[in-house]
Amino acid sequence: MATATRDTGTPERGRGAHIRHGLGERAMGRIFLTPSFAFMAVIALFPVFYAVLMSLYRIRGFTREFVGIDNYLQALSDPGFYNAALNTLVFTVASVSLEFVIGLGFALIMHQAFVGRGLTRAVILVPWVIPTAVAAQVWRYMFDHNPGFVNAVLGADINWLRDPAWSMAGIIAADVWKTAPFVALLLLAGLQTIPRDYYEAAKVDGAGVLQRFWSITLPLLRPAIVVALLFRTVDALRMFDFAYVFAGYSNSLATLSVYAQRFLVAEPQLGYANALSTVTFVIVMLVGLAFISRMGRHMVGETAREVKR
Repeated sequence: MATATRDTGTPERGRGAHIRHGLGERAMGRIFLTPSFAFMAVIALFPVFYAVLMSLYRIRGFTREFVGIDNYLQALSDPGFYNAALNTLVFTVASVSLEFVIGLGFALIMHQAFVGRGLTRAVILVPWVIPTAVAAQVWRYMFDHNPGFVNAVLGADINWLRDPAWSMAGIIAADVWKTAPFVALLLLAGLQTIPRDYYEAAKVDGAGVLQRFWSITLPLLRPAIVVALLFRTVDALRMFDFAYVFAGYSNSLATLSVYAQRFLVAEPQLGYANALSTVTFVIVMLVGLAFISRMGRHMVGETAREVKR
C-alpha cells in the first residue's frame, strides 16, 4: 500500500515566516534618499555657512581683513539696524493680522456652495498670481501724488510716498491685497477637511451660525491657521519688494532685507551686509521653529486625546 509522503523541504509560508535576502526596505530607502538629502543640504546650507564666514571679515573692494564678531557688534550699535527691525516688526504684525482676518473671510466665502463659486474663487486668487515686483510697481503708481489715483478715490490729499507713516500704511495695504488670497487658499484647504456631520449635529442641537463658527470651525481649523501664519510670518519678516519699490534704501521704510541689501549694493560693505543677512536669517529661523514647535505640541495633544478615547 502506497503511503503519501509529506515534502518537508519546502519552507512554510505562514505569517510568522520571514525570509530576507540582502538589505531591508528601510535600509534601501535610506540609501536611495541619501543622495537627494545630501544635495538639498548642500544647496540650502552652503549659502548660510558662506554668509556666516564672510560676516567675520571686513571686506573693502578686493581686500578683506578678519575682524571676528566686530560686524555683529557694529549691527548692535547701529541705529539704522534697529529702525529696520522696528519697520519689519510693524509690517509683519499689521500685514499678517489683516491677511489672516481677510483671508479667513475669503475662505469662508469660497467654501460655500453657490452659483458662480468657481468664478469667485478665480477672482479672489488673481492678486496672488501676479508677480510681487509688478504688483509693487502698480501700487506705487496708484499711491503716487501724481496722478493720485488713491487720493482721488479717498477724496484726500496725502503724500503717500513722502510721509513715512502713510508709506508704511500703503506698503501694508499692497501686501495684504497681494497675499490675503494665499492665506485664504490655505484656510480653504483646512475648511474642506471638516466633516459636514459636525455642523448638521450642531444645527439639530440648536446652535446658531456664530456658535458653530466658534465651537466647530475655529477649533478644527487650528492646524491650517498655524500653517498659514507660519508661512506668512516668515515671508513678511524677510519682505523686500514692496519696501524697496516704494522707498528704495530710505531709512524711514527700510526693512531688515532692504537694509542688508543697501550695504551689499548701494554702499558695498560685504562683511557687514553678510552679518545683517545672518541676523535676519536667525530671526526668521527662530520664529519658524517657534511655529513648528507649536504645531508639534498641538498634534501630540490631539493624538493623546484620540488614544484616550
